[in-house]
Amino acid sequence: MQVVVLNGVNLDVLARRDPAVYGGLSLSELETRIYEWASELGCHVRCRQTNHEGEYVGWCHDAMEADGIIVNPGAWSHYSYAIRDALELVPAPIVEVHLSDIEAREDWRRQSVLADLAAKRVIGKGPDGYREALEFLVAQTGKKP
Repeated sequence: MQVVVLNGVNLDVLARRDPAVYGGLSLSELETRIYEWASELGCHVRCRQTNHEGEYVGWCHDAMEADGIIVNPGAWSHYSYAIRDALELVPAPIVEVHLSDIEAREDWRRQSVLADLAAKRVIGKGPDGYREALEFLVAQTGKKP
């Protein structure tokens, strides 16, 4: 089973963001955990991060062959119809992950233009939200590597 994890804008500076909100890990530490969890669950993962919306859209196109996709576009979640349109083309299950509880934050963060595309949303569970997303995708597809 192949899962693509796409992290978006400002996640490259995750360790510098408020640890009470975002969990206190660096992106590298988060990705290490994701790779470990994927190994435990018997799936293969590819993690990517960018601060460039067009590149993120291209990666969504590249993910069309994956068995599942985990997306955390960061602030783009709230307004990027370009990313939404790209994800709409992905036939595999999509899990939207947010480290913080976006529904308990500023009004503008409470709306996600991706929500209706997601087979599952994991919000406010910190880094462990990625594990929950992987577990869901493995259970959803029933595929092994």
